[in-house]
Amino acid sequence: MRTEDDEPIRIPITDVFDLHTIPPRDVGAVVEEYLIEAHRMGYRALRIIHGRGIGAQRETVRSILSRTPFVTEFRDAPAEAGGWGATIVTLR
Repeated sequence: MRTEDDEPIRIPITDVFDLHTIPPRDVGAVVEEYLIEAHRMGYRALRIIHGRGIGAQRETVRSILSRTPFVTEFRDAPAEAGGWGATIVTLR
């Protein structure tokens, strides 16, 4: 992903990704790249924090997850891990 200055944004890849720092217009591209890198690094379980709000981020994230071939399952996080403000993802 690139910013308006054409500088790449570096995001550390861990098993938890909080989208609150990502501009809404960039969420789709950033989540796609995050999933590719997390899969490449061998992660099998992820938690993507999209927030509760009106559900737009959640919808964007889940749309991407549903069309990503190496995602085997996704669901709301348990209450103690964000509830419907986060999504748990299982990768193959």
